[in-house]
Amino acid sequence: MAKGKNVLTTGDVAKICNVAPRTVSKWFDNGQLKGYRIPGSKDRRIPIGELVRFMKAHDMPTDTLAVGKLRVLVVDSDPGDAANLVNAIAAKADYEIRTVDNDFEAGICAGKFAPHVIVINLFAQGIDAAEICRTIRETEELETVKIIALARGLSESEGEMLLRQGYDACVRDGADVVRKIEEATAIIY
Repeated sequence: MAKGKNVLTTGDVAKICNVAPRTVSKWFDNGQLKGYRIPGSKDRRIPIGELVRFMKAHDMPTDTLAVGKLRVLVVDSDPGDAANLVNAIAAKADYEIRTVDNDFEAGICAGKFAPHVIVINLFAQGIDAAEICRTIRETEELETVKIIALARGLSESEGEMLLRQGYDACVRDGADVVRKIEEATAIIY
């Protein structure tokens, strides 16, 4: 499995689980293993987080699943805030973390780094968080990426509005971000 791959084919899953590809197709078709079909074909794709959930639910060993570290992209134009957030994440979890400080770099890094999660400071100067979220949601190769909004002082109704806009989670401070990352990705390390 290639580094940076967030989504697997039924063949990939069959090799990992040591079963026939047809068995994986049956798991998918009866709803045990969730994913999506490629438009215009019968090909199925399974997000890595879903495969990990499935394997754990069925007491299958996940040690052969070479997914590497969870990749997190932090988008924040304030170097001090970005460093504080990276330190808060690194203190609690062993993730591969990259930071960017503008919209353009966020797009480039999302494509090359293939993050599992993007954490965006909604109050960062010069960053259009809504546009980043919208672009990620409209890009097929990035559709499994989880997007977490970081906004200090966010009200409950504002948080609900962000979820309706396409964010997967909202956090009010960096101390809670690792829990939200784990909840959003359904991967517990």
